[in-house]
Amino acid sequence: MRVALKTYAALMLAQVALWSNPAHADWRDDIGTFRIGIVAEPGAGNSVPGLALLTDAYTKALGMKVEFVVARNYAALIEAQANARIEYAIYSATAYATASQRCLCIEPLVAPVDSDGAIGIRSVLLTRDGKLPDLAAMDSHRIAMAPPDSVGGSLLPLAALAAEGRKIAEDAPFLVHADSAEAAETMLVDGKADGLFGWVAAATDGPREPSGTQARLEAAGVSVTALRIVWTSGLLRYGPHAVRSDLDPEAKRRLAVFLTNLKSTTPDIYDLLESKHSGGFARVAPKDYEMAAAIVRFVSDRGPQQ
Repeated sequence: MRVALKTYAALMLAQVALWSNPAHADWRDDIGTFRIGIVAEPGAGNSVPGLALLTDAYTKALGMKVEFVVARNYAALIEAQANARIEYAIYSATAYATASQRCLCIEPLVAPVDSDGAIGIRSVLLTRDGKLPDLAAMDSHRIAMAPPDSVGGSLLPLAALAAEGRKIAEDAPFLVHADSAEAAETMLVDGKADGLFGWVAAATDGPREPSGTQARLEAAGVSVTALRIVWTSGLLRYGPHAVRSDLDPEAKRRLAVFLTNLKSTTPDIYDLLESKHSGGFARVAPKDYEMAAAIVRFVSDRGPQQ
């Protein structure tokens, strides 16, 4: 028994000596200052509302000095994280997919959720009064779309169809790009199109109440029974908070715990950090952004637009 106690004591002393040795650096010492990248809202310049409160919250969560870096756009944010000038960044879905393609050194940590449980959007092909029987008949009908730069109404459906093996040129004769999403919806309402590519909110718990394009069409007077969805894309998840893959696991753990509990513990801080989706944060993985990656590939393949 004495031998066992002596052995245990020796091991404990060795462990204490190891952690008290100045040569053994903590992950916080290795980082020095934890830098978080964010893109300011359009027209806000370099200002971010509640920056001091956000900095203090992250400082307490990590137990180290934290600094926010405001980037002029997502391209600058991606370069900063790829080059290890920041450890953490807040992205849109397609910006994260671009960052992941640019550097295989970034991973998503959490993403926001809506108060009703929605975690992203899906593109849908809608028809009215059965004018478009199915997706296969699309080529022989007039299909309205939002402008080419619209994510939900143009990029998502075309990228999703391409991922399914059905590549459609943006200038296909049966596609009509309206000047806006609202104008595309009006084409279906007025009978000038047989189908419409739009979007709906998506959750993990199955069918939902009408939302997005479907809800707006119903509000415009289209009967619920007259509308039908003939095709649905994969999920485009809301954009994540992403960290560098080489970040210490303990830092990742602390951030994940902090963020997933933020809505319930300090809702005022959550509202400063996430103003568009009020349901809190949930853990995410790279596979959750496969559709975002498909959009990035689609845009890359089509080349620069005139």
